[in-house]
Amino acid sequence: MDEVTRDIQGEIPWHEEKLIQHRLRWFGHVQRRPPEAPVHNGVLERVDNVKRGRGRPKLTWDESVKRDLKDWNISKEVALDWSAWRLAINVPEL
Repeated sequence: MDEVTRDIQGEIPWHEEKLIQHRLRWFGHVQRRPPEAPVHNGVLERVDNVKRGRGRPKLTWDESVKRDLKDWNISKEVALDWSAWRLAINVPEL
């Protein structure tokens, strides 16, 4: 049903936009924290010496955030200003 809705409307369904909004909200929170904060250890630092399996690599959280920022045409520097960030990622309720 969602694929049909997407084809008819030509846009992302509302619930997917809410998921993107929540992911970007967390990204903004992480960006505003100081670099030594514990939240940076698991989210923004990538371990390069881990052996990955065969096939296409799994989509990581930071790669999905980069894609969301590009799709929504938002600069990550906007996340440092809380009120501007909140307006930029706002998805109106139905």
